[in-house]
Amino acid sequence: MPIPGRAPAKIKNQVTRSVTGRPQNDLLRKLDAQDFELLSPHLQSVELAASHILHHAGDDVAAVHFPCGPTFVSFAVPVEDDREVESLLVGREGAIGIPAGREPSLAYSRIVVKVGGTLARLPLRALEQAQQRSAGLQELFARYAACQFAQLLQTAACNAAHSIEQRAAKWIIAAREHIGGDEIPLTHEQLAGMLGVSRSYASRVIQTFKARRILATRRGAILILDAAALESSACACNDTVKRHFREVLGRAASAG
Repeated sequence: MPIPGRAPAKIKNQVTRSVTGRPQNDLLRKLDAQDFELLSPHLQSVELAASHILHHAGDDVAAVHFPCGPTFVSFAVPVEDDREVESLLVGREGAIGIPAGREPSLAYSRIVVKVGGTLARLPLRALEQAQQRSAGLQELFARYAACQFAQLLQTAACNAAHSIEQRAAKWIIAAREHIGGDEIPLTHEQLAGMLGVSRSYASRVIQTFKARRILATRRGAILILDAAALESSACACNDTVKRHFREVLGRAASAG
């Protein structure tokens, strides 16, 4: 059981280097030149492999991570019977570790890299200092935190209202959008975790899509054969969340 307030474990086997130019992250690319200059001296580019754990539940969050390019990270919330349910995927559109208030931040869930690659890391203290100097930074990250909360609310509603098949299609489409390709490095076990069901149940759902020639599988990956049919099988939750992000973060950009 994680110990609340403990310091996160040291990250091993990572490649860290200074950031040159703008990372491939939508939040960082929304910043004007002056605001980005406040952050850029403190940013580091980190290469992390799939399955790397950024935080366990209860860890202190001392840095913000911005997934870049196809990299994305998931939030796995523990439930009874030693199971976890994926509640959130975050890719290049966002960040992990943005504080909701002024108090020190603790991770509520296990946060793990799903598709490995580059993340830009920013010490939380550096972000706080930069926000004290820029109302634009305060506005953007406050709006992003509100969007992420709305995304969690949508996930909760989705889990209650939609079928396993609809939710499976939604998660696979979300992974496709993060990766930018039709080969998703996702196992049946990982999909089961996203859906909060057993591996055998997830496998039956995949078999249904395979029978309809929407998906195929290979070792450690799901292949999308018919993206349009997969989207027709999914609920509209992804589109609802994306529309909210565009509206809320678009206002932040215009205000800046």
